[in-house]
Amino acid sequence: MAARPTLTVWSASGESSGSVPLPAVFTAPIRLDVVQQVHKSMAKNRRQAYAVSPKAGHQTSAESWGTGRAVARIPRVGGGGTQRSGQAAFGNMCRGGRMFAPTKTWRKWHFKINQGQRRYAVASALAASALPSLVLARGHRIEQIQEVPLVISSSIESVQKTKAAVELLQTVGAVADITKVSNSRKLRAGKGKMRNRRYQQRRGPLVVYGKDEGIVRAFKNVPGVETCNVESLNLLQLAPGGHVGRFIVWTESAIKALDEIYEKKSGFNLPLAKISTSDVTRLINSDEIQSVLRPAGQPVAKRPFTQKKNPLRNKAVLFRLNPYAKTLRRQELVQQERRAKKGGASVKKSAPGSAGKEFLQILNAA
Repeated sequence: MAARPTLTVWSASGESSGSVPLPAVFTAPIRLDVVQQVHKSMAKNRRQAYAVSPKAGHQTSAESWGTGRAVARIPRVGGGGTQRSGQAAFGNMCRGGRMFAPTKTWRKWHFKINQGQRRYAVASALAASALPSLVLARGHRIEQIQEVPLVISSSIESVQKTKAAVELLQTVGAVADITKVSNSRKLRAGKGKMRNRRYQQRRGPLVVYGKDEGIVRAFKNVPGVETCNVESLNLLQLAPGGHVGRFIVWTESAIKALDEIYEKKSGFNLPLAKISTSDVTRLINSDEIQSVLRPAGQPVAKRPFTQKKNPLRNKAVLFRLNPYAKTLRRQELVQQERRAKKGGASVKKSAPGSAGKEFLQILNAA
């Protein structure tokens, strides 16, 4: 997670014009499972209902011939003199018939999303956008920008022209991501070409603003660039496809409003990480922990107990984990000695009184 105390604000000329404190939402834990689940449900809620025509497959005159004709009782087209006469109709197995269980527009299209999960997912997506490694892993070209998250002056919210918007992206070093989007444009495969979605292209940066004074119009025709008001952050834009790490360009007013926005959400507190360092391997191998597990100067045999011995084979370790195992073992030895005295052939015989001796040896070993 991001741990920087402040963020640099860059002006339209590419120079530093101040700094702003890092909003608390950027330190939230990144839960990929929550993001993917919420994104899937939100994408389902955007679907448009579709169904086949109620008349499809039934727009013909057909009637069953009944029994006694040595043919199936499926409805058949009447008339004569054509190939169609006598052919089966209506059924889903018939040529020109309806489908099985025709789709209906009253299908359950939408799914409920818990408000807490939705807010958690948005917080995780925002936190992931502050990590350069995740932004690069998502495919964004951010090698030339100064800092992630990228914060620019609020004066760009009054930009009116697309040319000025592109020049601004060039100044801050974000034009490489726009070039990547432009080069990725290609024809869509399938019938979508006929349905107002002829081309496909990658996603570019997301511009989050505080107040629209022309910025939406200026960035509208820049390929791959999307705009969003900070008051209505959308997970479908923050994590397209359910994959976190969107390259976000913030205006100064938008980044300052984040803390206030999350303070207004009643009944919701920003999630906190369970541990401050999520690198468990680094924790285990740290000098502080290893010095306790393996004190210097002690031989290997006398080091403190570690979970490296199998309790199923090592009785000393077993008794430490389960003290009642001593009683069970004692009972087993007594039973063996009793069966041995009776001459049980299936049990290994032991000398009389050896159960107590063996048990004392186990206790001493423990």
